[in-house]
Amino acid sequence: MSDWLFDLGNSRFKFAPLHGNQAGSVQAWAHGAEAMTASALEALPRGEAAWVASVAAPALTGEVMRILSERFEQVHVARTQAQCAGVTVAYARPEKFGVDRFLGLLATVSLQRPVLVVGVGTALTIDLMDGDGLHRGGRIAASPTVMREALHARAVQLPASGGDYAEFANDTADALASGCDGAAVALVERSLQQAGGLLGAAPTLIVHGGGAAPLMPLLPDAEHRPALVLDGLARWAVHHGAGGR
Repeated sequence: MSDWLFDLGNSRFKFAPLHGNQAGSVQAWAHGAEAMTASALEALPRGEAAWVASVAAPALTGEVMRILSERFEQVHVARTQAQCAGVTVAYARPEKFGVDRFLGLLATVSLQRPVLVVGVGTALTIDLMDGDGLHRGGRIAASPTVMREALHARAVQLPASGGDYAEFANDTADALASGCDGAAVALVERSLQQAGGLLGAAPTLIVHGGGAAPLMPLLPDAEHRPALVLDGLARWAVHHGAGGR
């Protein structure tokens, strides 16, 4: 495999070989690139081209770019574009639209139907795209994990993790899990409702991100796409010449 895909998020570092126009088998470090050991770094692949998407801090992004530049002949960084591979971004200043959100849309445009793309990471992001690839805008909120951490920071007696979802919980940990997960689900459900009214048809709900798993039982009609950003990066890479050398 000469071309590889790398997704550097705020809390996870993922990579996969480029297979056609999608990501192959994904490997990940759950706590981001700063947690990688020397042996882990040595195990990173080498090849002809690295295709990179990053929403991490500049210092961390720079360090990962340095490492990849030692292992690949070419390193390409994905950027949000106003129009790309059938997607038209709603933002007047496309560079302000997060590249992870942009790649999520690229990964789903081939469905040729309305989609509501939900990313659950450090932030909860929600983006609507119609069947013609026109992005209709979106929302950004705190993810359930960040909600819990913020509450714990202001009131240390409220645990930052733990508990199980219940519609009406009878202890604090469960109430926190239920409230924070429920707040995220409620925002997704309202977005689905409003999207249906705007487009005249209910969009397909697609969920991705490291924090997606606890929400999936609460969103029974959702499609879970854990590698969505890498799949979008694959489409961006092919659009920009990967595989054509």
